[in-house]
Amino acid sequence: MELLIDRVSKQYKNRIAVDRVSLRLTEGVHGLLGENGAGKTTLMRMLCGILTPTGGTISFDGADVGEEAYRARLGYLPQDFGYYPEFRADDFLRYLSALKGIPKKQAKEKAAELLELVSLSDAAHKKIKTFSGGMKQRLGIAQALLNDPDLLILDEPTAGLDPGERVRFRDLIEQLGKHSIVLLSTHIVSDIEHIADQVLMMKDGQIIYQGKWDEKRGDLETFYLEQFKKQQSGMKREAQQ
Repeated sequence: MELLIDRVSKQYKNRIAVDRVSLRLTEGVHGLLGENGAGKTTLMRMLCGILTPTGGTISFDGADVGEEAYRARLGYLPQDFGYYPEFRADDFLRYLSALKGIPKKQAKEKAAELLELVSLSDAAHKKIKTFSGGMKQRLGIAQALLNDPDLLILDEPTAGLDPGERVRFRDLIEQLGKHSIVLLSTHIVSDIEHIADQVLMMKDGQIIYQGKWDEKRGDLETFYLEQFKKQQSGMKREAQQ
């Protein structure tokens, strides 16, 4: 199982969002780190076929990102998860299953299984508009797993989850990484520290580090401390305005 990213770039007019990124990813959990604007979401959206690269190629086990064989093995949770507020949780998952071509009986069983997995069984018949932010995020995680993906791309998946939910999610991702490729973008250091087999550090559209967390622990923790300070400073400025 192999995801090949070969000199992939994305340019918007005079701004280069992703600059000639080349990576080879195999089974395991890969943590993608970087400050806001580093190019993480743009890269992930290209890996999901949502954005077309300006240059370079993306393939998974020989299938190009634009081919159905690639999409059939892909699961994706975007940073801003879209949903239909009037749908019930179980209906929503069955609807998405139909779009993915999953047979009706199998879809019903899979929806129930995933709602149990993300601790939403009790809310299966409730409308999504009544869900808390954490519940919506858990539903987003469930939909990303509908087709048992071999390639799972998660953009800020633990946003809105409480500490207990975050620990359960990390355990789930660690298990998924044993037999699939998981690319996980997050600002939460503990998400990466505990489960990532390797860390990818992105800055100004380029990958500046690829390796083990422990090999770069000091630099990565310093980076995230600086990011936390920036966020706190921004929140103070907003409060004063």
